[in-house]
Amino acid sequence: MSNVERSLELLWAGRSRGRRGPRAQLSVARIADAAVRIADADGLEALSMQRIATELGYSTMAIYNHIPGKDLLLEVAADVGAGKPPELDGDFRQAVRQWAAALWAGFRARPWILRVPLDHAPVGPNQLAWLDRLLRPLLAAGLAGAEARAAALHLTAVVRGTAQISLDMAGPRSDGELARALAGVLDPAEYPALTAVHAAEAAGSPASEREGLPAELGFGVDRFLDGVEAWVARTSPARPVPAP
Repeated sequence: MSNVERSLELLWAGRSRGRRGPRAQLSVARIADAAVRIADADGLEALSMQRIATELGYSTMAIYNHIPGKDLLLEVAADVGAGKPPELDGDFRQAVRQWAAALWAGFRARPWILRVPLDHAPVGPNQLAWLDRLLRPLLAAGLAGAEARAAALHLTAVVRGTAQISLDMAGPRSDGELARALAGVLDPAEYPALTAVHAAEAAGSPASEREGLPAELGFGVDRFLDGVEAWVARTSPARPVPAP
């Protein structure tokens, strides 16, 4: 059985399976909820089969009877931790920005999800619901099926990647402070573009968050939306861009 098949069986069809133990009390869903609580409280490093068994009052073997490996445990926890996607309203641009802001907020609230290794595309019900929710305004905007999927995966990667960088670089210094510090060591002859950008950042006011998105992510999302609208207009000039 492939990794994807194992994940599908567990995430969709195996929520009550177990070869031994009181099946009515212990389930994949209950184990996943405990895993999310532990990761929320103490981080992904604290998550183990033994820790879950202790918290739920079962043996470690009973946990393995329901979820047979740590990789699957992490995958189930990440899907449960993702929660349900937001309801979207407004026009195409507003809907996509709402989606991106909600995904960003989710990563900020549960940064441990970004640490879960991925060896295949997410196939859990919650994560697929997030994808489905984004595909709706993209399809309504006029993208074809394959185009909408590619655009959705690109935007997901942008939000996830920005959140990952933000998490990895978290520290007491702001971007403005970093720019001012680097101004003293950058040689304008060797780094002309970077020097100019940092000088502008050091002199200007810090960019503000808008509609739940940090400035650097909001700029990228807006340019993504510009590109989608331009592509639809160029490939279907007679068709207006509809609202979702």
